[in-house]
Amino acid sequence: MTRMAATRDGYGQALLDMASNEKVVVLEADLGKSTKSLHFRKAYPERTVSCGIGEQNMMLTAAGLAASGYIPFASTFAIFTERAFEQMRNGIARPNLPVHLCGSHGGTHTGTDGSSAQSIEDLAIFRTLPNVVVLHPCDDVSTRVLTNQLIELNQPSYTRTARNKTPVFYDGRENEVTIGKGVVLNTGSDVAIIACGVMVSEAMKAAESLATKGINAAVVDMHTIKPLDTELIDKLARDCGALVTAEDHNIIGGLGGSVAEFLSSNIPTPLERVGVKDRFGESGQAAEMLDLMEISAPFIALAAERAINRKQ
Repeated sequence: MTRMAATRDGYGQALLDMASNEKVVVLEADLGKSTKSLHFRKAYPERTVSCGIGEQNMMLTAAGLAASGYIPFASTFAIFTERAFEQMRNGIARPNLPVHLCGSHGGTHTGTDGSSAQSIEDLAIFRTLPNVVVLHPCDDVSTRVLTNQLIELNQPSYTRTARNKTPVFYDGRENEVTIGKGVVLNTGSDVAIIACGVMVSEAMKAAESLATKGINAAVVDMHTIKPLDTELIDKLARDCGALVTAEDHNIIGGLGGSVAEFLSSNIPTPLERVGVKDRFGESGQAAEMLDLMEISAPFIALAAERAINRKQ
C-alpha cells in the first residue's frame, strides 16, 4: 500500500535536520502547530522567534537576522504570506537576503477552510520577484530534501506545502530530488504531463487511465517553479510533441504560465493548462474541490487527449 503523508510534515522534519547548524533560526506567525515548525520550537526555543499574528513584522525580522549572518526559516499559511509581499519584495528579495518562507495549506486542496483561506495565487506572486526561488513539492520526502538544500542557497525562497496527506513517491529515491531539476516519474512518448504539489498524484492517476486507451503519458514532478527546468521541458516538447501542466493554482502565472512562457519563446508546442480557471474556491472536502475546480485526474486525462489531437 502506498504511504500517505503531508508535505508540511516534511518541512517540520527538515527544520530539525538543520538544527546542528547554529545559524539556522525559525520564525512563526502563531501557526507553528499547523506549519509543523513547532517541533523545532520545542527543541530549540532559544532559536525560535514567535511573532504572533504579524506576518509583515515576521518577514522584516527575518531580513534583519539574515543580514546579521543567520539563516531564517519563516512559515505561516500560504494565504497569509501574501500579507507580507511588500516586505518580501523590498526587505528580502531586493537586497537578496537568504530568508526562506514557507506557506502551508496552499491551494483549493485545503478544502473546508473555504475560499478566503485557499491561496491560488501565491506561486505566481512570488515567481514575479527577482532572486526568489519558488518550490512546490509533492510529498513529505521531497519537501524534506528540498528544504534541507535551502540552507546552501544564498538567496531567498518561497515553498508551498499542503495540509492534507498525499501519496509518497520518493521513499528510497531521495537522491533524485534537486532544486531546479524536474523528476520524470513515468516515461511516455505521446504526451507529457508536468505537475507540481498535490497534482502530481493526480497526474499519475491520469497516466494510468490514459494507458488503458493505449496512450503513453510521461509524468514529471516539476517541484521547482522558479528556476524552471527548461532543459527538461525542451526535451519533453521534442520527444512528446504535446504537453499538459497540472496545478492546484490559478491558471494565470503559476506552473502553466511559466511553461507557456518558455514554449512560446523557444519551441512552440501544443500545451493544455489544467488549473483553477481564474476564480475563487469554495468550502468542500479536498477531493471534492479538485473535481469542482476541474483539475482532478479525469480532467488531466481529457486535457492530455486534447493536446495530442492538437499536434496531429
